[in-house]
Amino acid sequence: MTDTLSGQLLGTLYGVSLGPGDPGLITRRAWLLLQRRDTAWTYPARSTKTPSYAFAIAQRAELTPPEDHQSLLFPMTHDEAKLTRAWLRAADAVLPKLQAGQDVLFLVEGDASTYATFCHLARTVRALDERIPVEVVAGVNAFTAACATQALPLCEQDDTVALVPAAYGVSAIERLLHDFDTLVLLKVKPLIGELIDWLQRRELLAHTRFIERCGAPDERVMVTPDELLSLRDTKVSYLSLMIVKNPHRVRGERVRGCLKKTAPTFNAPASILNEESA
Repeated sequence: MTDTLSGQLLGTLYGVSLGPGDPGLITRRAWLLLQRRDTAWTYPARSTKTPSYAFAIAQRAELTPPEDHQSLLFPMTHDEAKLTRAWLRAADAVLPKLQAGQDVLFLVEGDASTYATFCHLARTVRALDERIPVEVVAGVNAFTAACATQALPLCEQDDTVALVPAAYGVSAIERLLHDFDTLVLLKVKPLIGELIDWLQRRELLAHTRFIERCGAPDERVMVTPDELLSLRDTKVSYLSLMIVKNPHRVRGERVRGCLKKTAPTFNAPASILNEESA
């Protein structure tokens, strides 16, 4: 793109979604961009010792990176100061290329608009130079791919779905049971033991699927209550999620396919009622 005021040719920052792990889920739009030889590739890494999961997907697809490609460090931390410094360093690495007219592809596992590091990079780049055009190439989310591999509908008819980072804690997830038919729990690694205990207590183990590194060669799936219970004291990947179907929720009366404006009720299992009345 050419800046209308200065006449300067600017590159576009692309968030290129690669899907959750299976190279076959890379979209045609993303594939065409990745075939170009005049771009620079960048991709996130959690540390200098950890390979980029997004770049690994491109490698499994047998895509040849351009000569100009590099990882950008996005540390796994909740420290706002450290995160801000990392985003600024990443933006500083790509901005000169963009200002010189080169398109930059930032490779992202899953979808670049869903809990993705690309959002932080694009926001920081635009804060430094608002002229830089940004384009997000949509991709397949891990939770939709996981549902597909398990032949499990994510939602049907008037089902409600909650997409929740598990880091909000079991108490927050508990409150969602009254309103949602399906819970998609992301980033379950830090709370895996607590989540398993909660699912067992709420009699939801039989209605839960655990998927780790969806679509990757080392994908792991747990579907039975015994398998899920075995996760209680184990280490799981950061790229893990749970899909929980909630059979206990009772919806309000429908009028021509719509819900009346009344609060839904919740039929708790007998074990919960006994626990709460104790």
